[in-house]
Amino acid sequence: QVQLVESGGGLVQAGGSLRLSCAASGRTVSSYTMGWFRQTPGKEREFVTHISRSGASTYYADSVKGRFTISRDSAKNTVYLQMDSLKPEDTAVYYCAASTSWRMPVRGRGEYDYWGQGTQVTVSS
Repeated sequence: QVQLVESGGGLVQAGGSLRLSCAASGRTVSSYTMGWFRQTPGKEREFVTHISRSGASTYYADSVKGRFTISRDSAKNTVYLQMDSLKPEDTAVYYCAASTSWRMPVRGRGEYDYWGQGTQVTVSS
């Protein structure tokens, strides 16, 4: 079982950047497909991006493609989400998640087995 802790959220102006971190413990991040989701009040938690076990494959939601980049550092057992050109509509609580599924892509919330507690990202206009 893996434990996930997100950090790096905060307040940023539109057009700015933030980097979120997801520190894993208990198991290595290479044991899972690692993903990021986000959620705003009253809405479903939505898929943002994931990275495969090998780190060779990534997948992005259309809404963030070209602006967000997922990566990982196996030595630090940490997954990152670099967010550039942020927009007010990116405001949400961002969650890191781990999936044991071998399917590609893995976009469904129900396909992820472990979750972090979330970190708030607020983008002001």
